[in-house]
Amino acid sequence: MNRIRKQLSRGKRIETGESNLASSSKFPKFLFAFTVFLALLVPIADGFAQNAAAPDAVAPSIISQERPAIDSLKKQTADLANQMDKAASSDEALVDQRLKLEEVAKKLLGVGLAFRPRLAEINARLEQLGPAPAAGQPAEPEIVTSERNELAAEKAQINAMIGETEDTSLTVNQMIERIGEMRRELFARTLSQRVDINYSLGSEVADATGSEAKTFARSVSSWWRFVISFKLKSFLAAAFFALVAALVLHFCARRFLGELFFRDPTVETPSYLSRLSAAFWSTLIPSAAVGVFLGTTYFFLNYFNVLRTDIAAMLSSLFIVIIIVYFIHRLAKAVLCADMPNWRLVHIAPKPARVLTFLITTTALINGLDYFLNTVNQVLASPLSLTVAKSLLATVLVGLLIIAIAWVKPLEEEETGNVRPWPKALRLFLICLGLFPIVAALLGYIGLARFVSQQIVVNGAFLVTMYLGFLTARAITAEHAFGSTSIGRSMQERFGIDETSLDQLGLVAGILTNIAVLLIGIPLILLQFGFQWSELQTWFLRLMTGFQIGNFSVSFTGIFTGLLLFVIGYFVTRWFQNWLDGSVMARGRVDSGVRNSIRTVVGYLGLAVAALIAISAAGVNLSNLALIAGGLSLGIGFGLQNIVQNFVSGLILLVERPIKVGDWVEAGGVGGIIKKISVRATEIETFQRQSIIVPNSSLINDNVANWTHRNKLGRVDIPVGAAYGSDPRKVHAVLLEIGRSHPQVLKNPEPFVAFKGFGASSLDFELRVFLADIYSIATVQNDLRFMIVEKFAEEKIEIPFPQTDINLRVEHIEAIADAITARRTRPQADAGSGEKKEAAKVVGKTGVARIKI
Repeated sequence: MNRIRKQLSRGKRIETGESNLASSSKFPKFLFAFTVFLALLVPIADGFAQNAAAPDAVAPSIISQERPAIDSLKKQTADLANQMDKAASSDEALVDQRLKLEEVAKKLLGVGLAFRPRLAEINARLEQLGPAPAAGQPAEPEIVTSERNELAAEKAQINAMIGETEDTSLTVNQMIERIGEMRRELFARTLSQRVDINYSLGSEVADATGSEAKTFARSVSSWWRFVISFKLKSFLAAAFFALVAALVLHFCARRFLGELFFRDPTVETPSYLSRLSAAFWSTLIPSAAVGVFLGTTYFFLNYFNVLRTDIAAMLSSLFIVIIIVYFIHRLAKAVLCADMPNWRLVHIAPKPARVLTFLITTTALINGLDYFLNTVNQVLASPLSLTVAKSLLATVLVGLLIIAIAWVKPLEEEETGNVRPWPKALRLFLICLGLFPIVAALLGYIGLARFVSQQIVVNGAFLVTMYLGFLTARAITAEHAFGSTSIGRSMQERFGIDETSLDQLGLVAGILTNIAVLLIGIPLILLQFGFQWSELQTWFLRLMTGFQIGNFSVSFTGIFTGLLLFVIGYFVTRWFQNWLDGSVMARGRVDSGVRNSIRTVVGYLGLAVAALIAISAAGVNLSNLALIAGGLSLGIGFGLQNIVQNFVSGLILLVERPIKVGDWVEAGGVGGIIKKISVRATEIETFQRQSIIVPNSSLINDNVANWTHRNKLGRVDIPVGAAYGSDPRKVHAVLLEIGRSHPQVLKNPEPFVAFKGFGASSLDFELRVFLADIYSIATVQNDLRFMIVEKFAEEKIEIPFPQTDINLRVEHIEAIADAITARRTRPQADAGSGEKKEAAKVVGKTGVARIKI
């Protein structure tokens, strides 16, 4: 480089200070051009030098880039550790802490993985450089020693940073495990905590109740005055938007799903599927409308800053109670159906059905009020005595109502109409279920009693609804069930779907219904057992986005995406097939066999492409499939060789087209019309309407007679025999005239009569005619045979039947005469049947025998 710079400086001097030499003959022009070239070469050489030094500058940039991230994650971990004790009293706060820690652990893992590429480069370079020379060996160049030391130092820094991330990650995992233990302890403490109930504190509870009621009234009234004075428009806008959303949902559901949950009182015996559908949807749709109204109201009130913190907590609790109580009420009415006994799901008399509906709704209402008042007590910091008294009263009432449900006699006998109680096992179960919260509350375990009563009411309603959903799915998947529904009938009328396809759609609808019931019901049940919504959301996202099973990653989102893409590809392929066949090839008057071959090939190619796209979208590595295919190639070569041979033969048939759909072929003793050519076998329909499935390899390897390979032109041969003594030329002329007279026989090639030979009983002729359409061979043959019989009768030409000459000796004749005489002496009844049978045998075997003596 120094040499280049000297030359450049020299070139400058020559160019500036010594221009007279440039103009003289002693300074050639090419030297000036060479100087300019060197000037351009300098930045290029500097660029190469910078690129050569780039690997040395990569590592510090990675370390300097990841160091702030590691420090930030360590600080977040320390902050979360300090906040853990503060969140120990709240399960929701602990769940939030756990989610934050899991996010930190995920980022720490990403930071650790970021160092791997550079660490691999360093190890590879150190392996290339080799170890330092031992004592007594020749010294290595200083630049090699310097590079090895720099790489070793950098590797030590990276390992130290990886160690920090691993230590921090271990701390985070320990904190996550501790949060799990704290949540379990909090749950157990809530259920097992015992409160001493002092029954002499009735006056204290009464005073506290009055004080709390006044505080609650003041809080609500002050908030309402604030709304009236400053936020009335916002309040009315929130209510309006919520009402619109609920009405849209309700009326859209009635418009599109009205037949599913509408009960027609004129129908005396509705089907079980109709009753299930009405019960399920009449519960879900109105409850969803109420939920949308209340949820949207809360959202807009909070969005417009109408809610205070205390009012927001109490209003949220009240809305949840209203939704649950309304849902349970609708569910009880849908299942018991006291107003329309013909639509009920269980055989319960109308009057007990009304009683059960009232008891179930009241149970849900009391449990909901207990939940709402518990929120009010927390917001207003009510005395413990008031909270205990309220929960004690609520749990005892819920238990008593469940016992009352157990003593109702609701079941109605179909024949007599008499009512009878629940089955004994169910009645005992309900009684025990009602006694448990009562006993637990009276013993002071208020938390356990409240938890059990809440699970009985809320989760009981969810389980009944899920059971109805499963019953609906099972009823839909029954044979011919989906086709009998309104949706199935409309699809059949609009799209012309057959019953088999409707049954398959019913199976798909049943599977989707089961999946929907599980996706909705399981989270609702888990929420009642203390799980938080954010925690369930994280689990769901983790389940859908992917989880590991060994070395294989499973992603339900990818699987659903792949299935969706395959379905889209399938329908696109079918549409393209129909468009290509109906709009392109039909207008081009392409032969039907060619159209079928092209349609089949396009169908297979489209499905193959759709399958590859779906597999890729599902997250399956195609290289793994290639490895699996390579591993299975040996098994395919031995165990599936016939299938592979038929598959390849099918492709050859579709490409070369020695046979095509609509051809009349004869192969392996089978004759008929080609109806379908697939990649494994070909369907041939015989003239007796029998479908024969012939492997494609047989059509490729064996001889195949194709009557219509190039065209429909064909020859018909009719053998005819004339008696000895007939004029052969006359017979020839008569047959030729018959062949020429038929309207379907071609004039070119013209008919031909062959005198084939001298038979045992006749002169053998053969009438050969050509037809433009070989498919009319049966009609033409029939007509020609009738014409031959009629014409031969007119021309006095005898059509002989087989004859046999028997030569007998004299002694044979005498024996036959003696046998005939002996038979005549027997009774006619004994000999008649035998003679007839014998004569039948003789005539059947020989026709007519001429006896020569």
